[in-house]
Amino acid sequence: RDGGFDFTIEKDIQKYLGVDVKLKDGVLEMKQPYLIKQIINAIGFDENVLSKPTPMSEAVCKNSDGMERKEKWNYRSLIGMLNYLAQTTRPDISMPVHQCARFTNDPKLSHERAVKRIVKYLIGTQELGIKFQIDRNKGLEAFADANFANDWNKDEPDDMENVLSKTCYIIYYMGVPIVWASKLQTKIALSTTEAEYMALSKCLKDVIPIMNLMREISDYLTIKYEKPIISCKVFEDNESAIKVAKAPIMTPRTKHIALEYHHFRDYITKKLIKILPIRSKDQNADILTKPLGKQAFEILREKLLGQ
Repeated sequence: RDGGFDFTIEKDIQKYLGVDVKLKDGVLEMKQPYLIKQIINAIGFDENVLSKPTPMSEAVCKNSDGMERKEKWNYRSLIGMLNYLAQTTRPDISMPVHQCARFTNDPKLSHERAVKRIVKYLIGTQELGIKFQIDRNKGLEAFADANFANDWNKDEPDDMENVLSKTCYIIYYMGVPIVWASKLQTKIALSTTEAEYMALSKCLKDVIPIMNLMREISDYLTIKYEKPIISCKVFEDNESAIKVAKAPIMTPRTKHIALEYHHFRDYITKKLIKILPIRSKDQNADILTKPLGKQAFEILREKLLGQ
């Protein structure tokens, strides 16, 4: 007993909350084949349905005046299952699932078709999961990206969500993804630079607590060598956003976002966080920003899932 809790040693974990767990040669692999089959059955597809190479072909908009749904399956329930899958072992579907989840209150035919596209993609990738193969040469790293007002729909100019940009990021530790997100920004960005900077700031709101947790944990471990300095490399593909992040003063063009989005500058000054440029084609988080072609999608999927 320690602190009032009983500790027991269990056997190797093989299943946890519907997730198949497999450890072989130091590589941890997690899959959810049963949940995927449940999703396929819930939508009424069989194994003969033609699969799709990507989970989304085009952005989904609100479409308030669009055609009504044709199918009887429960849209909200299916989105719930897809969301659990995306957050657990299939981050490659995070972006389209988030897009479709925005319209659970009043889904239209276009949203129904978008969900079907995701499921058709899952039919062809049922055996995929996420692999954790650590790289001890890497520490804490993050990839932050944004999609500037890409969901604009001229048919619904009064809908504010039309002009909201998208924040996307992936946080890795030792080459393994531990946090990923694809979500709309809550404020309207006035330029690509602002959208990218706001995404960078949102990413670092998750990075900094992880850094603090790692530092706190190290205080309770018996370490025979000098404790490492907890730092993070953050990769951003927009040069202007990097300049704003590194600027020592607030500029007139960024003063309206100063209080909320400049929270991490002290970490940059102390060199605990390094903002590094990266080519757009090497930006891992791009898979969470927008629909991609088959080749680009599969390259980034391999970097995200490890397979």
